[in-house]
Amino acid sequence: MQDEVRDKSVALAIKVGKTGGKLTADLLKWAMRRYLDRSRNPIHHGKQSVKQLVRQGAGVQNIEITGQNIKSFERVARKYGVDFALKKDPSQGKYLVFFKARDADAITAAFSEYAGKTVTRSKKPSVRSQLAEFKEMVKNMVQEKAKDRQRGGVEL
Repeated sequence: MQDEVRDKSVALAIKVGKTGGKLTADLLKWAMRRYLDRSRNPIHHGKQSVKQLVRQGAGVQNIEITGQNIKSFERVARKYGVDFALKKDPSQGKYLVFFKARDADAITAAFSEYAGKTVTRSKKPSVRSQLAEFKEMVKNMVQEKAKDRQRGGVEL
């Protein structure tokens, strides 16, 4: 009885070892095939060249923007996960933003946020200019106090 149990357990261990090895080999083959497919046809995301964007075959649209705050647009587009390409038009000094046609909704949301940021940025006064104004106000207040002391008036 003992010998029979031992023989069955050894046979089971051998069988599991063979199937496990075969399973591991199949898994490695699948991973290698997938890696080679990806390396031949890489899928780019985010900012890329126009050629790479067209090669993906999703249809391309474009929008024209000014080149003043192109970095802030890139941040917003990355936030929304939009695949896009920038091309500068040297004659007009503007940028053309190419994007996939299926990303049209995401790009409109990104542009609305980008436009909101640029509008609020232009409305805000700079901190340095505010600081300079406050320095002038304080300097004038100190001079007025000194004049009051010389006249014998009440100190503020």
